[in-house]
Amino acid sequence: MMDQPWDRRQFLRNAALAGSALALPANEAIGMEPAAEPAPWFDRPMRWAQLTLVENDPGRYDLHFWLDYFARTHSDAACLSAGGCVAYYPTKIPLHYRSQWMGDGDPFGDLVAGCRKLNMVVLARTDPHAAHQDVCDAHPDWIAVDAEGRKRRHGSMPELWLTCGLGPYNFDFMTEVTREIVSRYQVDGVFSNRWSGSGMCYCEHCRQNFHSAAGLDLPRTLNPQDPARRAYIEWKQQRLFALWRVWDTAIRGANPNARFIANAGGGALSELDMKTIGELAPVLFADRQARSGVTPPWAAGKNAKEYRAAMGPKPIGGIFSVGVEEAYRWKDSVQSAPEIRLWALDGIANGLRPWFTKFGGVLYDQRWLPVVEELYGWLYRNERYLRNEAPLARVAMVYSQQTAHFYGGERARQKVEDHTLGYYQALIEARIPFEMVHDRLLDVSHLAPFKVLVLPNIAGLSDQQCRQIREFVERGGSLVATHETSLYSEWGVRRGDFGLADLFGAHFDGGLDERMMNSYLRLETDSQTGRRHPILAGLEATGRIINGVARVHTKAAPEYRNPPLTLIPSYPDLPMEEVFPRVPKTDIPEVYVREVGAGRVVYFPWDIDRTFWEVLAPDHGRLLRNAVEWAANEPRPVTVEGPGVLDVTVWRQKESMTVHLVNLTNPMMMKGPLREFIPLPAQHVAIRVPEGRKVKRVQLLVSALAPRVQTAGGEVRLTVPSLLDHEVVALDF
Repeated sequence: MMDQPWDRRQFLRNAALAGSALALPANEAIGMEPAAEPAPWFDRPMRWAQLTLVENDPGRYDLHFWLDYFARTHSDAACLSAGGCVAYYPTKIPLHYRSQWMGDGDPFGDLVAGCRKLNMVVLARTDPHAAHQDVCDAHPDWIAVDAEGRKRRHGSMPELWLTCGLGPYNFDFMTEVTREIVSRYQVDGVFSNRWSGSGMCYCEHCRQNFHSAAGLDLPRTLNPQDPARRAYIEWKQQRLFALWRVWDTAIRGANPNARFIANAGGGALSELDMKTIGELAPVLFADRQARSGVTPPWAAGKNAKEYRAAMGPKPIGGIFSVGVEEAYRWKDSVQSAPEIRLWALDGIANGLRPWFTKFGGVLYDQRWLPVVEELYGWLYRNERYLRNEAPLARVAMVYSQQTAHFYGGERARQKVEDHTLGYYQALIEARIPFEMVHDRLLDVSHLAPFKVLVLPNIAGLSDQQCRQIREFVERGGSLVATHETSLYSEWGVRRGDFGLADLFGAHFDGGLDERMMNSYLRLETDSQTGRRHPILAGLEATGRIINGVARVHTKAAPEYRNPPLTLIPSYPDLPMEEVFPRVPKTDIPEVYVREVGAGRVVYFPWDIDRTFWEVLAPDHGRLLRNAVEWAANEPRPVTVEGPGVLDVTVWRQKESMTVHLVNLTNPMMMKGPLREFIPLPAQHVAIRVPEGRKVKRVQLLVSALAPRVQTAGGEVRLTVPSLLDHEVVALDF
């Protein structure tokens, strides 16, 4: 095991010398000038369209139909297939495969010309992940290689070869393709799909460049504590960011206002560091196109928050597919209208600018067309209320890529992401507006808008990050943390104690129960006051509730007394005659609640959030909600009361304020697709008016109703009489 990280600066210097154009990250580069201000077009588009041509579309699809549809939907930007695996223009670059149906035509050029007449921003789409046999014959070193040294054929089209994303195919060949497209068509940018490779590659270039950078051979394990694997995670990121800069430089050389727009980014499980992405990207698009499996509909909004955590006020688009997104890859399918609408609407409510994508220019099923047209028409008519300047949430949930990479490793989804999903679901059910924060952006300016930080098993934190969190609490902020938060360093190495032990009022006692069976929590009454702590509100009718599955052994600081929850250890669950507690009461705290200066801290040493995601026990959801409410100790910016499950977001625009209510109440909420929307009855809304603002008009933008409004105590109160899929309360100042 590697207990201490290597010299990261020296590693990156070596990496910069190992292979063409490999450079330091933007925030660590030596002598690099700050990036120029974004070109003015990035913030203009609000409604995106993508048409991904298939090879036999030229000569078969109806160009004028698509241009007319772009106009009818008020789409102000388009992403169009240009080159890479297949060229849709008369390329002059050797080995750049041209569509065999193209003939002497220029399908890409025709689409670009038509979109320009509609005054649309245009991105050229490239896809470099696969190549034809002639490329393999001419440059076998461009092809990806598996761990056994075999060149890798394409999984779904074996006559093609997978290319190495980190070698000369991308750095040299695709740079020329990119330069040719931008020079010839003066597009506004290049959006590259599947540009980062297709998994681990052991080709000669990867072996040589990695060894030059790290002094190690490529890893043969996924264990993040293996020195080679740890170095590879860092090296691959730097290699891809170097490629990003190479392509961006080539694009700017051909059109100074154009940029490279990477199809990259995401949450804790994302491969590339979101902090660096936020520094490089002038605009970004969340490519999470639809639900699959048990994905909840609020995941579209989660994507928005994760991207915004790194991008700040820069524009972010949300790519949504009109087709079914499952492992079986039905690319010519069409989803139900409610399913399309709900995914898009939750993204919009959380700040994404919608981007519909359609594979293939020839339509086999047209049922999606009126759905998108109606949605985009509403967006066009209400655009000024959707040009958000800032969210007004006071709660933020931290997500951590380093925790996923170095602590979670192969089990990152279970050990890291499931905790986030559980707390996210609890906050949705509680109707608490909240944002997300990247753990490498815990500085004063990024945390200033928030009163409460939620850390759902953010196990891997550096000493500096712990200091930043401690300073946040010293400034009056509050903290809610779970399970192994801060027990590991940023490299996934276990500490002797929590990095935040002083805030938690708890110390690591050396053990971890990884799978508890039939364990419970005893709800305690304060012996001095005779009352229960507010964190137990709503649980008055019971003396105990179920425990989680895993818990960290902790030892309370001497001053911590009267814990609201204590442990009832596991006892037999079979035979039935033996199901009784052997130890009915302990003094072992299962929650730590403390006031620290002007802030408050709640720490659950067990996996309450992960267990909630798995079991969805209402008692756990109530505890998670109460923890945030008690920690906040201030009124919410918006309160919505009524039956159902709603995603509630609150935004500030230049001269207005909006509250979005997205109806998630549906039997298909956790397993799609939706068949229909289930309308909700009246919802009672109370909105806190920002200080110094005077409200002159209140509207409901979806139903177009003028609600009866009461103003009292700095709040605007109204009733939304019913809610089908989405409503927006707009306050004009």
